[in-house]
Amino acid sequence: MRYSKELKSSVIAKLLPPNHQSLRQIQQETGVPEGTLKLWRKQIQRFEGPVGEQQSEQWSTRDKYLTAVETLTLSEIELGEYCRTKGLYVERVKSWQDNCIQANGGVAQKLALSQRREIEKEKELKKVKQELLRKESALAETVALLVLRTKANAIWGPKDEEV
Repeated sequence: MRYSKELKSSVIAKLLPPNHQSLRQIQQETGVPEGTLKLWRKQIQRFEGPVGEQQSEQWSTRDKYLTAVETLTLSEIELGEYCRTKGLYVERVKSWQDNCIQANGGVAQKLALSQRREIEKEKELKKVKQELLRKESALAETVALLVLRTKANAIWGPKDEEV
């Protein structure tokens, strides 16, 4: 039997926190068989992850991370409301947030320091390359002068120092 989307969404709202009505109670109110209610609850839990504090220890690391990120910018009041709707304790969510923040272990700071060192090394390397080019050109000039002196001596003879 097919049920309207409105009926299904109202039944699911009754199944989930903070309502947590029993299947039998919902079945008596709506006339939807208990087996169908169990199927709907199972489908919702598969898409939304485990629900409730008792099951939060079974949450995957990904679900905990997503919850921590989602709640990171919430105020205390908003966080409390969020936790009530999900059936969680505020302290548990805050510990997930702390774990996510500290998960990097200062990697960002180490990365920034490493990048600064790399920039300094690149500047030093550029300086050394410029000095090498200057020395190469001075050496080339000296070689050219020596060649010219040798050719001049061959043509005009060695220069007399007695003059």
